[in-house]
Amino acid sequence: MENLLTEITENETIRLKVLIRMNVIWRNSVSCLRIRKVPHRYQSSYHPVAPLGSRILTDPAKVFEHNMWDHMQWSKEEEAAARKEVEENSAVRVLLEEQVKYESEASKYWDTFYKIHKNKFFKDRNWLLREFPEILPVDQKTEKKMKELSRDHIKTNAANCFSRMHCPSLPELKSHYKKSSSSSDGQSKAVSDFSNLDSEEHRKGPLKADLFPGSNATFRILEVGCGAGNSVFPILNTLQNAPESFLYCCDFASGAVELVKSHSSYRAAQCCAFVHDVCDDGSPYPFPDGILDVILLVFVLSSIHPDRMQGVVNRLSKLLKPGGMLLFRDYGRYDKTQLRFKRGHCLSENFYVRGDGTRAYFFTKEEVYNMFCKAGLDEKQNLVDRRLQVNRKKQVKMHRVWVQGKFQKP
Repeated sequence: MENLLTEITENETIRLKVLIRMNVIWRNSVSCLRIRKVPHRYQSSYHPVAPLGSRILTDPAKVFEHNMWDHMQWSKEEEAAARKEVEENSAVRVLLEEQVKYESEASKYWDTFYKIHKNKFFKDRNWLLREFPEILPVDQKTEKKMKELSRDHIKTNAANCFSRMHCPSLPELKSHYKKSSSSSDGQSKAVSDFSNLDSEEHRKGPLKADLFPGSNATFRILEVGCGAGNSVFPILNTLQNAPESFLYCCDFASGAVELVKSHSSYRAAQCCAFVHDVCDDGSPYPFPDGILDVILLVFVLSSIHPDRMQGVVNRLSKLLKPGGMLLFRDYGRYDKTQLRFKRGHCLSENFYVRGDGTRAYFFTKEEVYNMFCKAGLDEKQNLVDRRLQVNRKKQVKMHRVWVQGKFQKP
């Protein structure tokens, strides 16, 4: 009898331990969903954690309690409805002669856009450093700055809990960045030399290594399609702590470049804004090939004709140094922007023209993968970011879809 009682007691103890353990696991799982600062899409040991998104809709009845929900999974019915809308709004195509006009006068339409809206249309992309910490050089000052941004991030074990549920494992990026003691005065001299160069000599080909702006920098970034500077100035503000870094930014709308250069935060000692058409293979950049650490391509490629995209990516790939990163974010297939187009605005499959003459393409991550890998780049990240945007006043739900990728030059 005594042995039987001992066995029962031991069994009860084991059951109690199992229940406690299950309760802890459940509580950790829930905290991963509810916690405000959650893990990143891609982590390098040289960069701080970047949050993936923290607002998860677990109760459909509460959908109108917030303006945006992260990591939304579409039902088969929702995806079928989106596909049907796209089939309907692309049934009627824009006439060929009109399509030629939109292509040949693309810069004119964007110039008009910036003359009307100036720098008030888009908000500053302060999320860039969270999604793309690779933008920053690795040194003590920028690490300190990013630690401040990451101060409230969750502990590693909670991050791992969430990433196992939502994120595929991704390889670690090796750093090729070096520190430098170069001064901003050297950068100013290079920019001054560039501005005094004969324009005809510039058109003949790339500049000599000792003349181009940013020649003294050890970390160089290029933003393609800079617009009014909504990415430029958040980056420049952070690079104040990294004088060895240099930012190039270009746009084929001259009005946009003027807005950037006239901004109070523009610093010629650390930034060079210039007019450039990335579709024109014969147009040289104001720096040699193979020197860039980072290229930022955010909501730009979608405005280019699909037939010309591969050529643009191929050319940009040549600008990167070995180990350099191309960071991409753009419209995804069936984003609400695509669904809102009316009949008669479709140029070709998944390619549309807006009322102001500007254009937009909507990608799949497979298309993105093929394009960048054909350009000789290795995939480090490639994901579809699905969110639910809510108009609480009108009780309307809208699906946002973006594709985000990080591709490295071997």
